[in-house]
Amino acid sequence: MADAQGIAADRLKQIVEKVERLEEEKREVAEQIKEVFAEAKSEGFDVRTLRHVLRLRRMKPHDRSEQEELLELYKAALGMA
Repeated sequence: MADAQGIAADRLKQIVEKVERLEEEKREVAEQIKEVFAEAKSEGFDVRTLRHVLRLRRMKPHDRSEQEELLELYKAALGMA
């Protein structure tokens, strides 16, 4: 392994190249997600609401119910309920 001023150059190169590959994969996946949202929109789904549903599904049930309760409380306090 070639060292340059105490740095394992070969290993550093491997890490950088791996991150570059992963970044490219991430761009490809982001494009695929964008296409799915476009498809959903063309079928009449509201993309903003769909994104909100996805955010809620990622949450733990307890956290989700706590957030929903707070939202209802705030809406009631503002006369929106």
